Amino acid sequence: MVTETGEREPTQRRERTRQRLMDAAAIVFAESGLDGASVEAICERAGYTRGAFYSNFETKDELFLELAGRVARDQVDAVEQKVRELVAGGPSGGPSDGPTGGPTLSPIEIVQRVLEVSGDGRATILLMSEIRIRALRAPEMAAAYLSLGQEMVKSVEKIIRELGTAHGLTFRTSPADAARLLISFYESASANAAMAGLDDAEIAARVSDEIGALALLLLDAPGS
Repeated sequence: MVTETGEREPTQRRERTRQRLMDAAAIVFAESGLDGASVEAICERAGYTRGAFYSNFETKDELFLELAGRVARDQVDAVEQKVRELVAGGPSGGPSDGPTGGPTLSPIEIVQRVLEVSGDGRATILLMSEIRIRALRAPEMAAAYLSLGQEMVKSVEKIIRELGTAHGLTFRTSPADAARLLISFYESASANAAMAGLDDAEIAARVSDEIGALALLLLDAPGS
Protein backbone atom coordinates (compact mmCIF):
# COMPACT_ATOMS: atom_id res chain seq x y z
CA MET A 1 0.00 0.00 0.00
CA VAL A 2 1.35 3.43 -0.95
CA THR A 3 0.93 5.96 1.84
CA GLU A 4 0.10 9.60 1.33
CA THR A 5 3.64 10.44 2.42
CA GLY A 6 5.02 7.92 -0.05
CA GLU A 7 2.97 9.49 -2.83
CA ARG A 8 4.27 12.96 -1.97
CA GLU A 9 7.95 12.07 -1.75
CA PRO A 10 8.63 11.62 -5.51
CA THR A 11 6.79 14.87 -6.23
CA GLN A 12 8.75 16.70 -3.55
CA ARG A 13 12.05 15.29 -4.81
CA ARG A 14 11.18 16.33 -8.36
CA GLU A 15 10.31 19.84 -7.19
CA ARG A 16 13.58 20.10 -5.24
CA THR A 17 15.48 18.99 -8.35
CA ARG A 18 13.74 21.60 -10.50
CA GLN A 19 14.44 24.33 -7.96
CA ARG A 20 18.14 23.39 -7.69
CA LEU A 21 18.45 23.38 -11.47
CA MET A 22 16.87 26.83 -11.68
CA ASP A 23 19.08 28.13 -8.85
CA ALA A 24 22.13 26.79 -10.67
CA ALA A 25 20.92 28.27 -13.97
CA ALA A 26 20.60 31.70 -12.36
CA ILE A 27 24.24 31.54 -11.23
CA VAL A 28 25.55 30.20 -14.55
CA PHE A 29 23.54 32.80 -16.44
CA ALA A 30 25.01 35.60 -14.33
CA GLU A 31 28.49 34.28 -15.14
CA SER A 32 28.08 33.39 -18.82
CA GLY A 33 24.89 34.94 -20.22
CA LEU A 34 21.90 33.11 -21.63
CA ASP A 35 23.63 31.71 -24.72
CA GLY A 36 26.73 30.76 -22.75
CA ALA A 37 24.78 29.00 -20.00
CA SER A 38 25.04 25.44 -21.33
CA VAL A 39 23.00 22.53 -20.04
CA GLU A 40 26.25 20.86 -18.99
CA ALA A 41 27.36 23.87 -16.94
CA ILE A 42 23.94 24.12 -15.26
CA CYS A 43 23.97 20.40 -14.39
CA GLU A 44 27.51 20.58 -13.03
CA ARG A 45 26.62 23.56 -10.86
CA ALA A 46 23.48 21.82 -9.56
CA GLY A 47 25.24 18.47 -9.01
CA TYR A 48 22.99 16.56 -11.42
CA THR A 49 23.37 14.66 -14.68
CA ARG A 50 21.99 15.64 -18.07
CA GLY A 51 19.38 12.94 -17.51
CA ALA A 52 18.08 14.77 -14.44
CA PHE A 53 17.89 17.97 -16.48
CA TYR A 54 15.93 16.45 -19.36
CA SER A 55 13.58 14.61 -17.04
CA ASN A 56 12.50 18.03 -15.75
CA PHE A 57 12.89 20.38 -18.73
CA GLU A 58 12.66 19.75 -22.45
CA THR A 59 14.98 22.62 -23.33
CA LYS A 60 17.20 25.25 -21.76
CA ASP A 61 14.71 27.89 -22.92
CA GLU A 62 11.96 26.19 -20.92
CA LEU A 63 14.12 26.28 -17.79
CA PHE A 64 14.98 29.96 -18.21
CA LEU A 65 11.37 30.90 -18.91
CA GLU A 66 10.30 29.13 -15.71
CA LEU A 67 13.12 30.91 -13.87
CA ALA A 68 11.86 34.23 -15.22
CA GLY A 69 8.38 33.37 -13.99
CA ARG A 70 9.71 32.57 -10.54
CA VAL A 71 11.60 35.86 -10.38
CA ALA A 72 8.54 37.85 -11.48
CA ARG A 73 6.21 36.07 -9.04
CA ASP A 74 8.64 36.56 -6.14
CA GLN A 75 8.65 40.29 -6.89
CA VAL A 76 4.85 40.42 -7.01
CA ASP A 77 4.64 38.42 -3.76
CA ALA A 78 6.95 40.92 -2.04
CA VAL A 79 4.79 43.84 -3.20
CA GLU A 80 1.62 42.04 -2.10
CA GLN A 81 3.13 41.48 1.35
CA LYS A 82 3.92 45.20 1.60
CA VAL A 83 0.35 46.03 0.59
CA ARG A 84 -1.02 43.65 3.24
CA GLU A 85 1.13 45.38 5.86
CA LEU A 86 -0.16 48.77 4.78
CA VAL A 87 -3.78 47.63 4.81
CA ALA A 88 -3.42 45.97 8.22
CA GLY A 89 -1.29 48.72 9.75
CA GLY A 90 1.62 46.29 10.12
CA PRO A 91 5.25 47.10 10.97
CA SER A 92 5.71 49.34 7.95
CA GLY A 93 2.35 50.97 8.12
CA GLY A 94 2.11 52.54 11.53
CA PRO A 95 -1.03 52.66 13.71
CA SER A 96 -4.29 51.36 12.27
CA ASP A 97 -6.45 54.45 12.12
CA GLY A 98 -7.76 54.40 8.55
CA PRO A 99 -11.40 53.70 7.60
CA THR A 100 -10.69 50.04 6.80
CA GLY A 101 -8.28 49.39 9.66
CA GLY A 102 -5.22 50.43 7.66
CA PRO A 103 -3.01 53.44 8.35
CA THR A 104 -3.91 56.92 7.16
CA LEU A 105 -1.23 57.77 4.61
CA SER A 106 -0.96 60.24 1.78
CA PRO A 107 -0.94 58.82 -1.76
CA ILE A 108 2.76 59.71 -2.02
CA GLU A 109 3.56 57.79 1.18
CA ILE A 110 1.55 54.80 -0.02
CA VAL A 111 3.44 54.64 -3.32
CA GLN A 112 6.81 55.12 -1.61
CA ARG A 113 6.19 52.36 0.91
CA VAL A 114 4.94 49.89 -1.68
CA LEU A 115 7.98 50.60 -3.86
CA GLU A 116 10.41 49.98 -1.00
CA VAL A 117 10.53 46.34 -2.14
CA SER A 118 10.86 47.02 -5.87
CA GLY A 119 13.95 46.80 -8.02
CA ASP A 120 15.73 43.87 -9.63
CA GLY A 121 19.46 43.31 -9.74
CA ARG A 122 21.53 43.51 -12.92
CA ALA A 123 21.55 39.71 -13.42
CA THR A 124 17.76 39.53 -13.26
CA ILE A 125 17.35 42.47 -15.63
CA LEU A 126 19.70 40.80 -18.12
CA LEU A 127 17.84 37.51 -17.78
CA MET A 128 14.45 39.08 -18.48
CA SER A 129 15.82 41.15 -21.36
CA GLU A 130 17.48 38.19 -23.06
CA ILE A 131 14.42 36.00 -22.64
CA ARG A 132 12.34 38.78 -24.22
CA ILE A 133 14.72 38.88 -27.19
CA ARG A 134 14.60 35.08 -27.49
CA ALA A 135 10.80 35.21 -27.46
CA LEU A 136 10.85 37.69 -30.35
CA ARG A 137 12.72 35.12 -32.42
CA ALA A 138 11.01 31.89 -31.32
CA PRO A 139 7.20 31.66 -31.71
CA GLU A 140 6.90 28.74 -29.28
CA MET A 141 8.70 30.72 -26.58
CA ALA A 142 6.77 33.87 -27.45
CA ALA A 143 3.47 32.24 -26.51
CA ALA A 144 4.78 31.22 -23.08
CA TYR A 145 6.36 34.64 -22.50
CA LEU A 146 3.13 36.45 -23.41
CA SER A 147 1.21 34.16 -21.07
CA LEU A 148 3.59 35.06 -18.25
CA GLY A 149 3.10 38.74 -19.07
CA GLN A 150 -0.67 38.39 -18.84
CA GLU A 151 -0.32 36.66 -15.49
CA MET A 152 1.81 39.53 -14.18
CA VAL A 153 -0.68 42.14 -15.42
CA LYS A 154 -3.48 40.37 -13.53
CA SER A 155 -1.37 40.22 -10.35
CA VAL A 156 -0.44 43.91 -10.50
CA GLU A 157 -4.04 44.84 -11.35
CA LYS A 158 -5.15 42.99 -8.20
CA ILE A 159 -2.63 44.94 -6.12
CA ILE A 160 -3.84 48.25 -7.60
CA ARG A 161 -7.46 47.38 -6.80
CA GLU A 162 -6.55 46.42 -3.22
CA LEU A 163 -4.67 49.69 -2.70
CA GLY A 164 -7.58 51.64 -4.12
CA THR A 165 -10.11 49.93 -1.87
CA ALA A 166 -8.01 50.12 1.28
CA HIS A 167 -6.92 53.75 0.95
CA GLY A 168 -9.72 55.33 -1.07
CA LEU A 169 -7.48 55.96 -4.06
CA THR A 170 -8.83 56.44 -7.54
CA PHE A 171 -6.90 56.33 -10.78
CA ARG A 172 -6.98 58.22 -14.06
CA THR A 173 -7.22 54.94 -15.97
CA SER A 174 -8.52 51.43 -15.34
CA PRO A 175 -6.54 49.15 -12.99
CA ALA A 176 -5.75 46.85 -15.93
CA ASP A 177 -4.38 49.72 -18.05
CA ALA A 178 -2.47 51.10 -15.05
CA ALA A 179 -0.92 47.65 -14.48
CA ARG A 180 0.20 47.39 -18.11
CA LEU A 181 1.69 50.89 -18.03
CA LEU A 182 3.55 50.26 -14.77
CA ILE A 183 4.98 46.93 -15.94
CA SER A 184 6.07 48.33 -19.31
CA PHE A 185 7.66 51.38 -17.67
CA TYR A 186 9.32 49.19 -15.05
CA GLU A 187 10.97 47.05 -17.74
CA SER A 188 12.23 50.11 -19.59
CA ALA A 189 13.47 51.91 -16.47
CA SER A 190 15.26 48.78 -15.23
CA ALA A 191 17.02 48.21 -18.55
CA ASN A 192 18.07 51.87 -18.79
CA ALA A 193 19.44 51.83 -15.25
CA ALA A 194 21.43 48.67 -15.95
CA MET A 195 22.82 50.14 -19.20
CA ALA A 196 23.90 53.22 -17.25
CA GLY A 197 26.30 50.99 -15.31
CA LEU A 198 24.61 51.41 -11.92
CA ASP A 199 25.07 48.84 -9.18
CA ASP A 200 22.11 46.87 -7.78
CA ALA A 201 21.32 49.38 -5.01
CA GLU A 202 21.50 52.31 -7.42
CA ILE A 203 19.31 50.48 -9.94
CA ALA A 204 16.68 49.81 -7.27
CA ALA A 205 16.70 53.45 -6.14
CA ARG A 206 16.40 54.89 -9.65
CA VAL A 207 13.68 52.46 -10.73
CA SER A 208 11.73 53.09 -7.52
CA ASP A 209 11.88 56.86 -8.09
CA GLU A 210 10.81 56.63 -11.74
CA ILE A 211 8.02 54.13 -11.14
CA GLY A 212 6.83 56.21 -8.18
CA ALA A 213 6.63 59.30 -10.38
CA LEU A 214 4.56 57.41 -12.95
CA ALA A 215 2.28 55.95 -10.27
CA LEU A 216 1.58 59.43 -8.91
CA LEU A 217 0.69 60.63 -12.42
CA LEU A 218 -1.81 57.78 -12.65
CA LEU A 219 -3.38 58.64 -9.30
CA ASP A 220 -6.45 60.84 -9.20
CA ALA A 221 -6.71 61.52 -5.49
CA PRO A 222 -6.49 64.54 -3.18
CA GLY A 223 -2.93 65.28 -2.18
CA SER A 224 -1.46 63.29 -5.08
